[in-house]
Amino acid sequence: MEPLISIVVPLFNEELVIEQMYRRVTAVMAAIGLDYELILINDGSRDKTLPIARQLCTQDPHVKLIGFSRNFGHQAALTAGLDKARGDAVVIIDADLQDPPEIIPQMVEKWKDGFDVVYGTRVKREGETRVKKWTAAGFYWLLRKLTAVDIPQDTGDFRLLDRRVVNALNRMREKNRFLRGMVSWVGFRQCRLEYVRHERFAGETKYPFKKMVKFALDGILSFSQIPLKVSSVFGFLCSLLSFCLIIYGLVEKFFYSQSVIRGWLSTFVAILFLGGVQLICIGILGEYLGRIYDEIKNRPLYVCDELINFD
Repeated sequence: MEPLISIVVPLFNEELVIEQMYRRVTAVMAAIGLDYELILINDGSRDKTLPIARQLCTQDPHVKLIGFSRNFGHQAALTAGLDKARGDAVVIIDADLQDPPEIIPQMVEKWKDGFDVVYGTRVKREGETRVKKWTAAGFYWLLRKLTAVDIPQDTGDFRLLDRRVVNALNRMREKNRFLRGMVSWVGFRQCRLEYVRHERFAGETKYPFKKMVKFALDGILSFSQIPLKVSSVFGFLCSLLSFCLIIYGLVEKFFYSQSVIRGWLSTFVAILFLGGVQLICIGILGEYLGRIYDEIKNRPLYVCDELINFD
């Protein structure tokens, strides 16, 4: 029996690219000759993405649609696709065609060779600014330093997952999700597939600076407790510094006392320094506590408004 391949594509305001993405994906799958399902997840789009996706479902039974009740975010959309995918292998790819669908046959071949995860590694990033490349490189470097999980560098969500990996991910229902880290965490046999990431086909990026910062925080805080340990070290150093300042003040008072007020500058600097460190540590604690609060509420990761072409 031929395997079934599921292709998961999140959509958010992608009216300019969805039809081109559909044509290229279907052409690739027709060339492979394997049965497949193309799962589109409409993540609260405000343009014509939803009606176009519905039309594709009408004309092609391979296309299936998950419609969210509002925008829940890229990682939630990917999670919904993994939840509904029936394939023996699942390919995750964005709709903007920066990650070329023509790489999918190579991923399938490596999967047939026995690999459970085949992740795409970008050897070149076309159409991206130097600042974007530098910040991305810095993020992956910091992530590797702070976490015990080996998360590949220059690797996004474009990858193929075996059914065993998908089942393992579907049991992980954490709210602040960082899927590429979760895939590394579950293990199994993984390999890389190098490719050139193209410039976006049309439209604009759905990851502005603010979302990128949140995404980076989710990656670091979900897989590392080092920020908490760093805050503890800061607290210890501040206590040591304060003790030294107390000794200095006593020595100055009893051995070098003068009528002029001395030490105001050092006192002022110490107060500002300690206050700043305390606020930083409280902020780090707040980030972890906020994530705990999200977990204990036990709300669903997403809410579906409609399902099309699912059994």
